[in-house]
Amino acid sequence: MRRPRLSLREQPLPGGQPLAFGTGLLIALIVGILLLLAAGHEPLKIYSRMFEASLGDPDAWAKTINRAIPLGLAGLAVAIAGSMGLWNIGAEGQIMAGAIAAAWVARIGGDWPGIILIAMMLIAAVGGGGVLALGPALARAKLGVNEIITTLMLNEVAIRLVQWLIHGPWKDPDSYNFPLAPMLPDQARLPTLFSRAHFGLLIAAAVIVIASVAVRYTAWGYELRIAGSSEATARYSGISLSKKILTVLVLSGAVAGLAGGVELSGTADRLTETISNGFGFAGIIVAALALMRPSGVAVVALLFGAVQIGGQSIQTLGVSSSVSTILQAFVLFGAIGAGVFSRYRVVLDADTRSSNKELSDD
Repeated sequence: MRRPRLSLREQPLPGGQPLAFGTGLLIALIVGILLLLAAGHEPLKIYSRMFEASLGDPDAWAKTINRAIPLGLAGLAVAIAGSMGLWNIGAEGQIMAGAIAAAWVARIGGDWPGIILIAMMLIAAVGGGGVLALGPALARAKLGVNEIITTLMLNEVAIRLVQWLIHGPWKDPDSYNFPLAPMLPDQARLPTLFSRAHFGLLIAAAVIVIASVAVRYTAWGYELRIAGSSEATARYSGISLSKKILTVLVLSGAVAGLAGGVELSGTADRLTETISNGFGFAGIIVAALALMRPSGVAVVALLFGAVQIGGQSIQTLGVSSSVSTILQAFVLFGAIGAGVFSRYRVVLDADTRSSNKELSDD
């Protein structure tokens, strides 16, 4: 009897990650068709509606872009940490921390000129996300504490802090006793580029480009990759692992915090408990599909933004918006599977136990 196993190919199949990503998307669409048919819906009608709502006209593109901005920044935050082999699972909380810091600046600077107020809000958002990541960074760099656990736990802390603020000291006195934070000043809103797409697109694009260049073409990025691939090599090369860990995790949190500031001033009109909207967790998928490369998060974020906006639109047809979540999951699973088989092939080996038994019988 032959037993299957994976064997490393001499050369990976052509196409690489783009082919794996396309395969994952195809698998997700096929699974979605099966699910929709099982639920008694017409897949072609549902997919057409999703496309029209997310990419069908300039207004649809604007919605998709606004959704892709925080997804891209959250994915970039995870990818920056992942470039060194670290996992920042706290982007969700760091987005909230950034939004809290930006909202605080909006409260004290309500009379400032718009360009100054927005700039200070975004700077504060970067600081808020970085501060929340500082604790896990110090614990990992100085004590060796697993950053997955600490960053994940701080998500709950950030959520509770937002709840306390909007139920307590920041509660709007004109909210008729509802737990709502005050509305942002008008000048705190990011200007629009077209339709409802806001200036955050240019901010996110600039940050992604800068991070991509820094990771790929600078000495800092080279040291980052060395430290992530081999701690022994990094130490032999004179690279301080503790400094790199500290820098990378705080920078990762700062980028996630920026996502919170951009989301607050670009799409939201006040601080809410749902300001992060799952962007931090979705950013993990975005970064994974981009192979932890900052240069790849923009395309993945745009696709996921389209899937999420399209998923919301099909609720009017009696279809649960969770279909979009399922599609995102199967894009990931399909891409990972395709990526594995692009580098490995299945071979069948003889079962040595059966062969030995046959020899002993002879």
